[in-house]
Amino acid sequence: MRRLVFATQKLDERDPILGATVAKIRALAARLDELVVLCDAADPELVIPGVRVHEFGGRNQLERGARFARALERELRPRPIAVVAHMVPLYVVVAAPLVRPRRIRLALWFAHWKDHVLVRAATALATDVLSVDTRSFPIATPKLTAIGHGIDLAEFPCSEAPAGDGPLRALVLGRYSPAKGLETILRGAALAGNVRIEAHGSVSADPAYGAHVRDLERLAAELGLDADLGGPVPRSEVPALYAQSHVLINNMRAGAPDKVVYEAAASCLPVLASNPIFDDLLPAELRFETDDADGLAARLRGLDRRRRPELRERVAERHSVDHWADALLTTLQAR
Repeated sequence: MRRLVFATQKLDERDPILGATVAKIRALAARLDELVVLCDAADPELVIPGVRVHEFGGRNQLERGARFARALERELRPRPIAVVAHMVPLYVVVAAPLVRPRRIRLALWFAHWKDHVLVRAATALATDVLSVDTRSFPIATPKLTAIGHGIDLAEFPCSEAPAGDGPLRALVLGRYSPAKGLETILRGAALAGNVRIEAHGSVSADPAYGAHVRDLERLAAELGLDADLGGPVPRSEVPALYAQSHVLINNMRAGAPDKVVYEAAASCLPVLASNPIFDDLLPAELRFETDDADGLAARLRGLDRRRRPELRERVAERHSVDHWADALLTTLQAR
């Protein structure tokens, strides 16, 4: 019996940030006899054939960790192919004393620029590390395998470009964080002229992030830029945002391959991005240097508003959810 245990934060396709995990779960379940998902919380109405869900939510981190460990121990019999921790290194740290003595593979899936003590501990304890690209994991390790991002192409159809000759409609998606380089995007759009920015994202509870949004709003006003800095949108509304835009702009710092870039590319939407990690996806004319407002402005002024179906083809080849699931299972069943 081919079983896999998969630990993640949340299983809810309506979540603006974590909803993409559901497509990965579906793809894995289609390739297994049973997939067990351990998560902090799940949509009670979400039913995926071949998937059993255990919620381990608690009042604090200590309680959640204890409940996670108990749920995991129950699911190690019958023996799974592996235990996979999705984007949370702490799951590996908690799971290792239960999983490694049984000689079960323990994998960390992680794609982020930030190096911290838990990432290093999880890297040491895991048998396998998985990420989008060799550059999307913050630590050099021989355990690392690049398997693509896992984009559900059916969720993001290739759309038609908006009609009309008005301002260039530029979309920005993701958390409001200094790491996203949004100040450069606003300055670049203002330099280019005839650009309207529509941004959507969540704000961390940290007061510094709220102050960052207010700073961005003041900057847009000072620049005289037509900009709408809105809150997060349900994941179901994201394809419509791609369809009504001329371009997605992404200035995330190196090492973090934002999934919105791959989603927009799957929708055939032109994408302007600065992260070098997108060199396998975006041709030179769709890339600019990190935090280079002048370079971004030049790209915006010269942008061809037509859709780019070749971007969708590249996502399908290297970053589809089916490619991701096949590569994950191939890696975990090797040796």
